[in-house]
Amino acid sequence: MSAYSPAQTAEKSGFSIDTLRYYEKIGLLPGIARNASGRRVFSDDDLQWLGMLRCLRETGMPIAEMLRYTELARGGTGTVAERLELLQDHDRRVEARIARLREQQEHIQWKIRLYSGGVRAGAGRPA
Repeated sequence: MSAYSPAQTAEKSGFSIDTLRYYEKIGLLPGIARNASGRRVFSDDDLQWLGMLRCLRETGMPIAEMLRYTELARGGTGTVAERLELLQDHDRRVEARIARLREQQEHIQWKIRLYSGGVRAGAGRPA
């Protein structure tokens, strides 16, 4: 098993060292090992967990829900149904955001066509 310093973990995970400290402090990174001098040492498992946290964060999951998911994940197999429900709820919100973004993108693309001369002014969408 590999061991990574906070700096290496920050580089590999894309999170800043400050974010790693914060996530550990609030409970999103429970059980980080320490070396003999008391410095944090991250494992491959920690990096995988950080990958999941990045996914949740980048898809807009609130910190409170990320904490709940972390708590459930630490609870073992008895919490699978609750984790599934939490992720399904989040997935529905992500899908709704994607649909809204698609609508907004269509508006942007219409404007691009308008400014490029491909659409007659006043046709279709408002300014």
